[in-house]
Order: sequence, then structure tokens, then C-alpha cells
Amino acid sequence: MTRAAFFVLTALADQPRHGYGILREVEELSDGEVQLRVGTLYGVLDRLAADGLIVLDREEVQQGRLRRYYRLTDDGVAALDAEAERMAAGAGAAKQRIAAGRRAGDRTAPAGPAGLEPPTAPGLAGGYA
Repeated sequence: MTRAAFFVLTALADQPRHGYGILREVEELSDGEVQLRVGTLYGVLDRLAADGLIVLDREEVQQGRLRRYYRLTDDGVAALDAEAERMAAGAGAAKQRIAAGRRAGDRTAPAGPAGLEPPTAPGLAGGYA
């Protein structure tokens, strides 16, 4: 699942939303890291609908413009839940590795060939000897 699809599904998890509402919600949920363009959003919505993860909830006319509201299907809820679990498991594994590395000592410096420590003094021509 793409990051955009994940955030669109997340935006629809609590209530149906129209396109502009989805755009705003995705930006807020991602702390501004995901800013979808309108064309990108509707491409994602089309793919999610084709996959049976969302459906058109209703259409309303507001200020002379048609607004389409989308909602998750049961399959959409299941897909979002599975992706959230997968991401949480990955984050948990990363946190465990970070903690293990901290317990083993500072491993932030890159290792040299065959796991050797990198040289600390420059050699000729600015390289390391």
C-alpha cells in the first residue's frame, strides 16, 4: 500500500469525507509530510474504489458545486487495519534494534571494510590511509 493510499484510508476511517476534506485531513494526519495534489488524490480514490476499499457515500451540491463523499468499505477497514499492524510491527522491530545497539555501545560511526573501524587520520590526497 502506498503512503498516499494509507493516509487517504486513514482520513476516511472515522467518517465519510469529500475530496477537499480528504486533502486537508491527509496533510494534518501526516504532519504536513504528505501533501496530495487534486489529480493525485482522485487517482488514489479511483484505485481504492476499484479495489473495493472505498465507495461513494453520497453527493451534495454546495455553492453550486458537486461534492462527492467517500467512505471505507469493510474491506477498506480490514486493509487499513492490516497495514497499520504491519507498520507497527516494523516500527517495533526498529526500536528493538536501536535499543540493542545502544546497549552494545555506540555504533553510530560507520564501519570500514570487513567490519573494521574507519581510519581516523587522513592519508595522501585527502583520503584515509
